[in-house]
Parts: sequence; structure tokens; C-alpha cells
Amino acid sequence: MEKQLQELRELASSAENRRTETGIPRVVMVQGEIPEHRLATVYEPMINLILTGSKTMTVGERTFAYDPATYFVMSVDLPAVGAVKPAATGEPYLAVSLTLHPPTVAALISDLPAQISGKLFGSGFSVAPVNDEFLDAWVRMLRLMKRPDEIAVLAPAYEREILFRVLQGPLGWMLRDIATPDAALSRISVAIQWIRQNFATPLRVEALAEMAALSVSAFHRHFKAVTALSPIQYQKQVRLLHARTLLMAGEGNATSVAFHVGYESPNQFSREYARQFGLPPSKDVAQLRREAVFSP
Repeated sequence: MEKQLQELRELASSAENRRTETGIPRVVMVQGEIPEHRLATVYEPMINLILTGSKTMTVGERTFAYDPATYFVMSVDLPAVGAVKPAATGEPYLAVSLTLHPPTVAALISDLPAQISGKLFGSGFSVAPVNDEFLDAWVRMLRLMKRPDEIAVLAPAYEREILFRVLQGPLGWMLRDIATPDAALSRISVAIQWIRQNFATPLRVEALAEMAALSVSAFHRHFKAVTALSPIQYQKQVRLLHARTLLMAGEGNATSVAFHVGYESPNQFSREYARQFGLPPSKDVAQLRREAVFSP
């Protein structure tokens, strides 16, 4: 296993301290210290593999830690806060990820024997141990960075192999559910996508429950089981993360951004922003910009 990880580290050694494209569809890598505000975001469904160092991911009140002995699966879009650390020996944090593409997962599952999902409205994110077969698939995938003319033919096969190895493991139910329209995660995902696309619009839980074909009480319960957040908390975090991005880009002041993301009261926006990020909007953005100037 260590030999495979070492080859993966060498293959991904050109990664920068930001999202770095590999030339392989849906596969990206990152290395080094990453500014905190880039790690507090809405994460897309993905499989994430750490090669060096460690990372924690916090969604709501749940926090998972993982390192090169484990991989992370996120099966729905979730607002989360990440934190990375270098290895104990000093090597910088290094990781690769594969964004999940539900049609690809569904096509793979259709070729496999039918199985019943192992969970009912389980969490939309979790960690599992790596094994040799899983790492072998990643090695073959990243080797394509050195043979770009082979990507179009071989990358889809290696992507299917990575997904297949996850399907065989303890988190396989998560992939099965995102590709099954009537499954738990898929039903909650419909409401999640609506909130993400309409986060500035007043939220009606009754309408979201209807989208998910659930009673209001059942929707609340299952939404929190999947996301670790209530629907209102989910919307609030998406609003605040989007507001922070706008403020960092200089696209308005705190008042105009507050209205843009759906707040009716700039004072309430500032209070909730400070509660989420530790500082009011203007001070938070000023600090982030200072940190960006001195970051590598």
C-alpha cells in the first residue's frame, strides 16, 4: 500500500495550493496550505483521497478526520468547513479527488447484480479505509497525466474501476443511492438542489417536503440525517458562503450583498455572518485579503 501511495504522490507532485486540473475529466488535485475561506464552501459530490497529511471535514455538528489510510465520500452538495494539516514529517498536504457524475454511476450499477441499499436516509458524507485495489485504480488513473493521448479512451474505464471499488466497500450504498431516483439520498438531493439554486428565495419547507415525496416531519428528520443540518440551516450556510465569495470579489458592500443573498435585514446578516465566520463581514474580508497577500 505504501508503494502505491508513493507513486501517487509522485504523480500528483505538480499540484498547487488551489484546485489544480489534471487534464483528466472530473479529477483534480491540491497541495500545500489552502486558505481557510477556500475550505469553507459548498462541496460537490466527490470521492477524495489524501496522499500526504490529513484533513477534517465538518458539516453541521459532525466532523470526520481522514488521512492516507482512508478516503472520503460526499454524495450530496453540502456546505462544509475543511481544515488540512501537513504530514508529521513535514511534507505538505496532498490530495486528489474525483467529482461524482450520477449518470456514470448509474451506468455502472446497471451492469452489476442488483443489490439492496444498506442504509435508509443515512449521512451524505463518510469515511472508509483504503485497500490495495482502490489505490491500484487511482494509480492507473493518475498515470494518464503522463499519457494525455490515452485519456479519452482509458479514463472512463479507470473511473468506473474507482467507482466499482467504492461500491464494493462500506460506502457503496452511498453511490447506489445517488444513482437511484427513488432512493433516500436522491429524494433529499432534489430539495438540496432547489435550495442551492434558489438560496435567496424564502424557503417553504412544505414545498420541499412535497418535492421529496415526504411528510413535513419526515422531511425534516431525513434532511438532517443526510446533511447534518435542518433545511433552514442549510439555506443559511449557503447564503453566507455565497456572500463571503461576493465580498472577497469586491462585488458590493455588506448591505448590498446581504440583500442579494436573500436577507431582509443587513443587521441580521452581519450578526449571522460573524457567528458563522468569527468576524463581521468587513473585518473578515480584510483579514482574508491580508492572509492572501502573504500566502505562498
